Amino acid sequence: MLPISGHSSVLLIGKNGAGKTAVGLALEILQKIARGTNRIDDLVTSKDFTRGRLDVAMRFEIEVELGNQIYQYVIAFELPKGFKELRVLEESLAVDGKPVYSRERAQVHLAKTGHEKEAKFLIDWHLVALPIVQEQSPKDPLSIFKQWLARLLILRPLPSLISGDSKKETLQPDTQVTEFGAWFAGLLAYAPAAYTEMDAYLRQVMPDLKDIKNPLIGKDYRSLIVQFSNSQGSLHLPFEDLSDGEKGFMICALVLAANNAYGPVLCFWDEPDNYLALDEVSHFVLALRKAFQSSGGQFIATSHNPEAIRSFSDENTLLLYRRDHLGPTLIRAINELQISGDLINALIRGDVEL
Repeated sequence: MLPISGHSSVLLIGKNGAGKTAVGLALEILQKIARGTNRIDDLVTSKDFTRGRLDVAMRFEIEVELGNQIYQYVIAFELPKGFKELRVLEESLAVDGKPVYSRERAQVHLAKTGHEKEAKFLIDWHLVALPIVQEQSPKDPLSIFKQWLARLLILRPLPSLISGDSKKETLQPDTQVTEFGAWFAGLLAYAPAAYTEMDAYLRQVMPDLKDIKNPLIGKDYRSLIVQFSNSQGSLHLPFEDLSDGEKGFMICALVLAANNAYGPVLCFWDEPDNYLALDEVSHFVLALRKAFQSSGGQFIATSHNPEAIRSFSDENTLLLYRRDHLGPTLIRAINELQISGDLINALIRGDVEL
């Protein structure tokens, strides 16, 4: 269990292989379900079982507070002897402890609403029920939860693959943010005022920024152009010609605007300090922490960078570690550990008493 309740921002630290990135991978599986992927083989495989233990179910649980109500979703997969494909062992969604639906293998039970009787139906046990169960209205708890889960921001950007071209609009960027242009267009179509917030942040980190345009360059095809200017003149750059760090600033601007426009969202950013100069890291991380604190949502980051680690407090920094490769990931809050002197130096020395 990842103890992050009550924190608007959390930092995960630990040695390579401790399980930090795995948190994002687990969230990504849940996100894919909410976005409509229901075939188990498109979500997980037998290789994903911990240490090859096929006799123990692979289980995912998430609990979130939305609109002063607690939503809990659980799904578990199993691979019985003789089966070639994984199947669902159990699945459920509950709100404040009251079931919306529950499922054991192929049997799905829908909780009764009003005077209606409890409904039951059978489902292929190789399919997940969440994308299939019908929503009654946008205010239906099922709809609220699925939309929140689908809009998780799980980010591991690869700047070299990111361009400003787009043929569509989206509020659901991919993990590597290769569809940045589509996300930019979708966010401004959904909330035009978001540009003002993006512009305000970007001018802090790139003071000579003048404008970002997204003109049509063909039928239903757009390409972002970034304009810089100062007393000496102006420069128009295609988005793909920005540096890797500058693309990181652009992604950060969209995260901040998205959380205000259609949040609160949960943003998991794996090593957001990548591609940044040392003097840029602290400002970058603190901008994200401050924004999520003031506007709701939750920001989770992983990092090995000393400047990023210093930007978090002991109360919201979690150390992930394993005794060995055969053991499970263990989690401790930094303020629960015995640390001699500065945390950064203790981590460098390997002198953190667990």
